[in-house]
Amino acid sequence: MLRFKKNDLCIEQVKLSDIAKQYGTSAYIYSKNQIIKNFEAYKKALGSKGGFICFACKTNSNGAILKLLAGIGAGADTTSGGEIYRCLKAGFNPSKIVYAGVGKTSEEIEYALKSKIFMFNIESFEELDAIDNIAGKMKVKAKISFRINPYVNPDTHSYIVTGRKGTKFGIPYEDAVKAYLTAKKKKNVAIVGIHSHIGSQILNIAPFKLAAQKIKKIVDAVEKNGIKLEYINCGGGLGIEYEEGQKVPDPSQLMLELFPVFDKDKKFIFEPGRSIIGNAGHMLIKILYRKISGGKSFLITDAGMNDLIRPTLYEAYHEIMPIKKTNAKKVKTNVVGPICESGDFMGKDRMLPMIEQGGHLLVTCTGAYGAAMSSEYNSRPLLPEVLVDGNKAVLIRKRASYKDLLLNEI
Repeated sequence: MLRFKKNDLCIEQVKLSDIAKQYGTSAYIYSKNQIIKNFEAYKKALGSKGGFICFACKTNSNGAILKLLAGIGAGADTTSGGEIYRCLKAGFNPSKIVYAGVGKTSEEIEYALKSKIFMFNIESFEELDAIDNIAGKMKVKAKISFRINPYVNPDTHSYIVTGRKGTKFGIPYEDAVKAYLTAKKKKNVAIVGIHSHIGSQILNIAPFKLAAQKIKKIVDAVEKNGIKLEYINCGGGLGIEYEEGQKVPDPSQLMLELFPVFDKDKKFIFEPGRSIIGNAGHMLIKILYRKISGGKSFLITDAGMNDLIRPTLYEAYHEIMPIKKTNAKKVKTNVVGPICESGDFMGKDRMLPMIEQGGHLLVTCTGAYGAAMSSEYNSRPLLPEVLVDGNKAVLIRKRASYKDLLLNEI
């Protein structure tokens, strides 16, 4: 929900220049109504099918955003004990919390069982043994599904492909039926579903459908062995439009392709993250200095790779734009940060106006894996986060101080 009003770029009805004055830069800014709109699209697409939409909170775990999503009916896809803790504190119903991840510790498993979460997505035979043993000691039954690796390779960055053969994720496809038959003999688990997740930032429905078709073969084989699977967990991974002109399928298109693959009595779980929060969040930054070096133009800003790691880690593209309209001539420039690394950049070779020192830029679509992956590298305090609702902007995480850098040191 970004648009210009006269010469000022606004998020919803609030000028970004006003946010810069009130909260300083760099800062993460989110649109409350964009988050709601994105979630409601999934909710509407699921319709009366049964099941729920679980927000992948690894994409953004700010408590206010989690509370917002819990309040409108979202479930939670979690990957650590800490994420379960955050979700419970934010008001998520434990019966809508699903716990995934390849390396669940005994302490995390015990905490999840005590919290009465809905289901574990199990990723190895030894994890099955661990959950069964811990549940037995606690005298409870753990609801489980197996994450199956369907050996589907979507067209996305290699670091965020998870359903390809040879990754660390899930039960190998050829061992899927064996996993269910092994679990059937366990006394302390209850088998309720099957799960797959093939990767992230996927812009084509075809890989999702292929994965679903392969999972359906496992479902049929498992149910022939007397094991009823109630829930089909299709994971997440639907991409967003980072670059203008990218075509992204919406949730209804995805579900219309996947629902017919399975029997009509099945319930579904989807675990979107980026496609709910990605385009609802942006990073507001300030130009500290301008320079030309070796024939190249640079805008040096107050945001570093510690604040937004995606361009450095994934070679990810984010649109960058001035927050005020200008007639200044556009030149090819590199938008970089203050970190002592050559990989510290927000964007390279961008056509941008050489706006004045102290002016502001917006790095768009940073709501997912932005603040969530930020760090204190170079002893730089973490950024504030601001939630905009109509004409109001509210601080939902304060800017960290130098004192905060030493908070847990002894």
